Order: sequence, then structure tokens, then C-alpha cells
Amino acid sequence: MASVVIAAHNEANVIGQCLDALAAQRFSGPIEIVVSANGCTDDTAAVAARPGVTVLDRPEAGKPAALDAADRVATGFPRVYLDADIVVPPHGVATLVARFEVLPRPLAVVPRRRVDTTGRPWPVRAYFSINERHPAFRAGLFGRGMIVLSEEGRARFDTFPSLIADDLFLDSRFSAAEKAEVSEVEVVVESPHTTRDLLRRLVRVRRGNAQLRAAAAAGALDLPVRPPDRWAWLRDVVLREPRRAPAAIPYLVITVAAALLARRPVRAGDAWGRDDSTRAPSPPAEGTST
Repeated sequence: MASVVIAAHNEANVIGQCLDALAAQRFSGPIEIVVSANGCTDDTAAVAARPGVTVLDRPEAGKPAALDAADRVATGFPRVYLDADIVVPPHGVATLVARFEVLPRPLAVVPRRRVDTTGRPWPVRAYFSINERHPAFRAGLFGRGMIVLSEEGRARFDTFPSLIADDLFLDSRFSAAEKAEVSEVEVVVESPHTTRDLLRRLVRVRRGNAQLRAAAAAGALDLPVRPPDRWAWLRDVVLREPRRAPAAIPYLVITVAAALLARRPVRAGDAWGRDDSTRAPSPPAEGTST
């Protein structure tokens, strides 16, 4: 039996379609689903409550603790860590789980991702035209909203650290030979709706990654965190595909801006938190708005 774990914070607008897709999976065995609603001020728990779904309604917000709570309840393997806004195709779980039976057996498996930038302003589309081809996002576990671990893979760690960068934490637990992308399964990741939303997301990611690297460097976490390759976007994407050169300018500007903002101290009321634009009903296409 496979188990699906979903940590959900104010996901009432999207978790229904996520769970509908899980209910429609073409999987030979049962699928255990545990939703760990945490700190929600909307109807996430109520929307998630349905037959076949165990819902934990935790008063405090925090993804790591929510994942740990769901892990304590979940009993099956492989263990699927799924974001609440991801719609898994009907064959997705079965195909990903089957990869663990193919030699050489990986410990962590992810689907292929496609970033949907339909109707987004040009800077957002330009950024992702490079980001989608970045080697880190092709070889790593992050940025897909879905990571599947074997029982042996899950045994690599006890609990999730109290940090934002759960994807990078999982990615750092496994060598390249222990990870596999299953190209037959594609998940669609919604890009932020505006350039400001994109910047907000990148600032959050950078802060989380910096926290994780600092914790590892200080010995608080025993894991080799992948160092950032700051020029891979230019060397491995733009120079190999010169037609993407026009996208390099917004990519660089947005990346540098996010890096600078991420270094600023976090203050009360700081707006650089989670990007909620993909959790809300899609706005009208805004071809020029940023």
C-alpha cells in the first residue's frame, strides 16, 4: 500500500481537485491519504474530509511539523509527499511506484514537471523559459510538488527539520544515483501570476535554502547540501540555446533582486512569504502587467 502525505495550509481552493485526482488513480492496491491541515483559517480541513482520507487539523502553522505528524499516522510505502495544488495524472502514482522495482533501484523518485505560464506577464514567462531547463531542476527532486520515497529512502532521516526548504532537504539526502525522474509522468506546476508574486516565491525559497545550508555548515544537520551553481543558467542553458538570450535579462534581474531581498532581516508583517497567487482563482490574462 502506498501512502500519500499532504501538508496543507489554507489550501481550500485547490486541495479538492488534488484529492479528486488521487481518487481517480489507476493503482492496483489501496492508497492511503493523510492530509495534515496546519494553521488554516479557511475550510481546508472540511474540503479534505471525505471517505478514504485521514485529516489532521493542527492549530499551529508549519509545514515540517505537519509533515512529521502525517508521517506518524501514515503506514504505507512508498511514501508520496505531495503539494496540495498538484493534480497527479491517473497513472501517476502507479508509474512512479513501479520505478522502485526497476534496477538500479532508486530511493527517491519524482515526475517530470511542466511549468504553466499561460497568461503570465513576459518577465515571468522569460524567467521560466530558462528555469525549466536549468540542470538543477532537471536532476534534483525539488520544484515539482511531488516526491516519492521508498521505505529505505524514508529511513534516511527521522523528522523534517524546522526549516522552509523541505525539498532541498530531501534532495540532499540522496546521491544522483539514488534519484530518478520518471518522464512518463508529468505534473503541471502553476507559475506565479505576476512578477511580484514570482519574486515573493523566490525570496522565500532562497531564505529557506540559506537556512538549510547554514544549519548543515554549523553541524546542526548531518547532510551534504548541494552548493549553488550560480552560472549554470548561463553556461548550460543560454549559451547552449542562444535563442533564449532575450530571456536572460529578466532572469538575471529577478534572480539578483530575489538574492538581495532574501538577505534582508525578516520583519513583522514582511510580505515576502508564500506566493498565494496560484492558490486563488486564476485572474484574467495580463499580458503586460507585472
